[in-house]
Amino acid sequence: ERELKAAADSVLSEVRKKQADTKRMVDVLRALEKLRKLRKEAAGRKGVCPPPSADEAFENQVESLKTLLKNRTELYEAEERALRVMLEGEQEEERKREMEKKQKKEREKLLQQKLEIDSKLFGDPGEFPLAHLLQPFREYYLQAEHSVAALIQIRHEWDQYLVPADHPEGSCIPPGWVLPSLPTNDTWATAVR
Repeated sequence: ERELKAAADSVLSEVRKKQADTKRMVDVLRALEKLRKLRKEAAGRKGVCPPPSADEAFENQVESLKTLLKNRTELYEAEERALRVMLEGEQEEERKREMEKKQKKEREKLLQQKLEIDSKLFGDPGEFPLAHLLQPFREYYLQAEHSVAALIQIRHEWDQYLVPADHPEGSCIPPGWVLPSLPTNDTWATAVR
């Protein structure tokens, strides 16, 4: 990709050089027309008039050169537009790659921060690889992703709360707040306050 971009840049610089050469040729052609006109006027004041065939030949030659230069200018502009489109496509892809890299770095940074927080809260998982405190809970909550039977069991446990109150296999979700019972001893009462 870098080689392709470098090649496109070099071709673009060549096209710009050709455009500059063409513009210089157009300027030279205009200067020649102006010089011819001035010399013709100076010769006319001296009484010397060139034959009309010379004027016609000069005009034909100038017109053919103008047409040639116009065609070249259009060709170079088309090449430049094509190269610019190609370079813009490359630059857009480069921006996308940079954005993806940036997003990947952000995700890695967030993951690292999460791991640091988890290690501060729950200890270093490397120290307790087999007896990590949260592993049983993670296995419990993620078991439905690995087993259809576990998914059915969890769904059954949740569904038992979605039945009427008189259903034999379940109880309904209470319609209001569930208030705690009064403390049964003084120690418990101090903890509730």
